[in-house]
Amino acid sequence: MTEETGHRRRPAVFALVAMSLMLTVMGCAAGPASAPTSDPRTVQPLSPRAESSPSEPGTPAATGRWRVAEGVVAIASGLRAPWAVAALPDGALAVSERDSGTIRLVSPDGGVSELGRIEGVVSGGESGLHGLAILDDGRRHWLYAYHGAADDNRVVRAPLTETSVGWSLGSVEVVFAGIPRANTHNGGRIAFGPDGLLYVTTGDAQNLEAAQDPAQLGGKILRLTPDGEPAAGNPFGTAVFTLGHRNVQGIAWTSDGTMWASEFGQNTWDELNRVDAGGNYGWPEAEGRARDELFIDPVAVWPTAQASPSGIAAVGETVFMTGLRGERLWAIDVTGTDAEGDPVVVLDGYGRLRDAVATGDGSLWVLTNNTDGRGSPREGDDLLLRVPLGPVD
Repeated sequence: MTEETGHRRRPAVFALVAMSLMLTVMGCAAGPASAPTSDPRTVQPLSPRAESSPSEPGTPAATGRWRVAEGVVAIASGLRAPWAVAALPDGALAVSERDSGTIRLVSPDGGVSELGRIEGVVSGGESGLHGLAILDDGRRHWLYAYHGAADDNRVVRAPLTETSVGWSLGSVEVVFAGIPRANTHNGGRIAFGPDGLLYVTTGDAQNLEAAQDPAQLGGKILRLTPDGEPAAGNPFGTAVFTLGHRNVQGIAWTSDGTMWASEFGQNTWDELNRVDAGGNYGWPEAEGRARDELFIDPVAVWPTAQASPSGIAAVGETVFMTGLRGERLWAIDVTGTDAEGDPVVVLDGYGRLRDAVATGDGSLWVLTNNTDGRGSPREGDDLLLRVPLGPVD
């Protein structure tokens, strides 16, 4: 079994927090969730471009706190082990499938087709095709992807071309290679930050000591230029931006520019962390809140049965975090430095949730991941959901 299905080895050091207290707090924090409002297999098309694509340049960013509203709908089905979703310029969506190495294209009318395959993807265990990111460099559009290869994990990119019959994916080139790969703990989320730089999350790849070694790539968040070079000003003079991670699978930025990351714990605590340049997040010396000045403590923690977090999205001052084992979507209100109040369950009833992306129109795209590691359905086809949001008064 993998960590996503609940089996975890015992950690070297437990966080110094009482389990019983946290269970009580989390039980009180879980407010009413938004259950499926209709048959989740009933697929509806995407809204028109103005309602489904990210905000145009100059559009004011959302502020304040947000929650899930009524009207959750499936906009695509028939996906197999989907891992990430990213928006194309015309409002279509690209979805990566972990095991096949295929990138699906969800058109604005809800149709699902194949955009392309990333050659060289080697899947197995939790490895395969993972995160996606889209970049417009002023001359052309690029699709970036993180995937497992034969001996490592790597970031690749390919040009995107819009033709009269739709989008086509050009030749793939390697941007950054040499990230350690294992059966589990492969990280895999990528995103361009407000600074225009590419952030890449890596897992410890079952080598716990690597997470604390700034000279190794495992157990880190990396910061790169779009061409794959270490970004200027990185704290260690290398690609490494932060260290001490076990397996980060979600990154996002709130409206004030603060970066946040979700992280798999081992047996005890999953985490939401504020990401600071050069920060050490404790693994494997600590899981959860270490209360040690050497490490940055998470702003929120969950018992592993309630979360196993993957992708996150940020809208205003709220972070939405998907849960695999926990099978729910959490809302965490944050300030620039910490969480405000307790996390709240805002969506459940769809099984395992893999990714969440803010659309820019006051809603989220959320991927379900109920497919087993062999690429066959375990609980039905996986879905791409459109989840409306509303401001908290």
